[in-house]
Amino acid sequence: MKIAVIGGGSTYTPELVDGFARLGSMVTELVLIDPVADRLEVVGAFSARILEHYGHLAKIWWTTDLDAGVTDADVAVIQLRVGGQQARIADETFPLDCGCVGQETTGAGGLAKALRTVPVVLDVAARIRKRAKPGAWIVDFTNPVGIVTRALLDANHRAVGLCNVAIGFQRRFAAHLGVEPSAVTLEHVGLNHLTWERAAYVDGVDRLPSLLENHLPELAAEVDLPEQVLRTLGNVPSYYLSYFYAHDRHVRELLNGPTRGQRVAEIEATLLEMYRDVALVEKPALLGERGGAYYSEAAVGLIASLHGFDDRAVHSVNVRNEGTLPFLPDDAVIEVSARATPNGPEVLPLNPLPPDLAGLVAHVWGYEELALDAALRGGRERVYHALLAHPLIGQHEKASVLADRLIASGRAHLAWAR
Repeated sequence: MKIAVIGGGSTYTPELVDGFARLGSMVTELVLIDPVADRLEVVGAFSARILEHYGHLAKIWWTTDLDAGVTDADVAVIQLRVGGQQARIADETFPLDCGCVGQETTGAGGLAKALRTVPVVLDVAARIRKRAKPGAWIVDFTNPVGIVTRALLDANHRAVGLCNVAIGFQRRFAAHLGVEPSAVTLEHVGLNHLTWERAAYVDGVDRLPSLLENHLPELAAEVDLPEQVLRTLGNVPSYYLSYFYAHDRHVRELLNGPTRGQRVAEIEATLLEMYRDVALVEKPALLGERGGAYYSEAAVGLIASLHGFDDRAVHSVNVRNEGTLPFLPDDAVIEVSARATPNGPEVLPLNPLPPDLAGLVAHVWGYEELALDAALRGGRERVYHALLAHPLIGQHEKASVLADRLIASGRAHLAWAR
């Protein structure tokens, strides 16, 4: 199959290519697409060396021409960052003066990213639909994945959202249990970057209680939360929930140190220099600090299942609710464990969510509905409304100030605000 990677000039692309080189025997052609030609040339050449190093026979090429790149593609992977790391750094900093967390997918920063990202992704998807093969899948890894996937599905694209949080937990749980990762099936549920691991099945037996009993300190440290939180919940929350359960601590830390975006910008500059070394044929260890651990395994596994190569594997994906969570509308997009088939993901059975989890999911879903509306139609009032609805903001004065700062910070990427 032919796979097109939109945002192929990312310093993280070699991680994806490494996955295809090791695991993607079904890939015959790989094209990297990015508007930044000089960066794309560096990443593309390094990616070609990775494929050659592993002896993979896929044809690889790269282009700044989106239409040419996606023509006849079987799969399009979208991994865009509109505005680059500088926009991310702004997302992480402008909310802090209001005492709100600055983060690229959570709170006001997450809304800022959604506003500038959704219109671009929808434009890209429309061009994919015109030129890719009929029935081609769009796999979205672009944050905020839940909101972007909802926009794609509402526009009738054949799309599924992908996040690497669950596969990371699967790998860590398997290591603690002394089993192969494929032996662990998670009950992963919530919204993108608002998920909990509520069970970890091995041979049909839920091993999560024993994991919490025997490895609580390690699990709590991994998600940056006190042990009491995991003990009380009886599950393992995503580390993104640390921004909810320990919000004020994160604000204090962010006010007194560099943001994650600043650190990633430094890593990216170093990685690009490393990629220029023609002797480098394997992904460097530094790439592991870039973020997105196990993204390649998650992406390759999902693409294989969607094309019938492994229809028994379980993936954590963003899909329509369709009654899975009865307190949300059917057209909501949720993140859950599912078996992916050529006809689409089939969600695994779930235990009902307890009141605290259901309440937070419903609250954030309400914000996401308003965020998508603001991204599609623009306007300060819609931005303010979404901020007012967010559980980490929710006050008029903060929402009003943040709306103005968000618009000022992102004006270059918001056509309606220029």
